[in-house]
Amino acid sequence: MGRVTPADVVGRLREAGLTVATAESLTGGLVAAALTDVPGASVVVRGGVVAYATDLKASVLGVDRGLLARRGAVDPDVAGQMAAGVRRALGADVGVATTGVAGPDPADGRPVGTVFVAVVHDGGTAAREHAFTGSRTDIRAASVAAALDLLAATVPNVRDGDGPRR
Repeated sequence: MGRVTPADVVGRLREAGLTVATAESLTGGLVAAALTDVPGASVVVRGGVVAYATDLKASVLGVDRGLLARRGAVDPDVAGQMAAGVRRALGADVGVATTGVAGPDPADGRPVGTVFVAVVHDGGTAAREHAFTGSRTDIRAASVAAALDLLAATVPNVRDGDGPRR
């Protein structure tokens, strides 16, 4: 099966009549940029928030401050709360979030390459942990691909290069 492309995700969201918003930390807006590179994306993309600083995850996205204090920003529950927060803040049907460590140094007790991606929609929350390797650029690119893959997996029948994905 081929990798899911931004056009695949935008097309399926459009077919489903759904909108999406992004909450990004380590990817710094790359997920939103990938989606908005697709012609016609304005029909489905509501917007995005780059909450690179930990305090913004709480103040802008509503991530629990106690959770951030206990576990740090690189955490699956933080990713889920980021996705829920951006969905709420921007009035989208689906929220997608990325948080992790792109390097060059570990952060929040997590090694470089640790990434959490989450998607929140009416059906619930899906979160995945990844351990990517490579340069900072490689880790960020892999994180964008992981966000698109998780969006595809949680929005039914997203098509990739080889047909329906279930």
